[in-house]
Amino acid sequence: MASSSNNSPSFKSADIDERAIRREKPEELVKALAEAKADAIKLNLVDGCADRDIRDPPTLLITSDQVVVSKGVIRERPRSMEEAREFIKAYSGDRALAVNYVLLTNLSTGATKGGWDIPEVKEGDMTCVAGGLKLTHPSVLPFIKELVGTADGVRGLPRELTEKLIRESLEVNS
Repeated sequence: MASSSNNSPSFKSADIDERAIRREKPEELVKALAEAKADAIKLNLVDGCADRDIRDPPTLLITSDQVVVSKGVIRERPRSMEEAREFIKAYSGDRALAVNYVLLTNLSTGATKGGWDIPEVKEGDMTCVAGGLKLTHPSVLPFIKELVGTADGVRGLPRELTEKLIRESLEVNS
């Protein structure tokens, strides 16, 4: 969360059971997870925003989620080292899509804006981990042929999309 009054963001954990939320399509799954995270954080806000003065600067809540899709299989965070190794093997020889959804909630107005970012990593025999491709790891770099999208999108919080959503949210406030 960031309030433009002090420009110091605070970070809160959504503390939700992500595995309890299921959708067939990766785009629907990451959207549902980002929305559930926002709902959980809003419920647990200590200072709340309902009693804010309309002249107060807006407070923004940013939630997001990411999955990786390869060979039609949605991969989330692995539960164990063994599962992580299975994921890594499964990515070999195929492209990987990092499906991101960013949800921006203006806590001052209740308005929300969201969007997807889906960078694609094309590779030969690439090593990566579920939930985010380690593009900068020295053992991975030789295997990446092409990145269609941005590195921050692969890491899980696409900067350009996030900045766009913030601008749009603040324009509504002006």
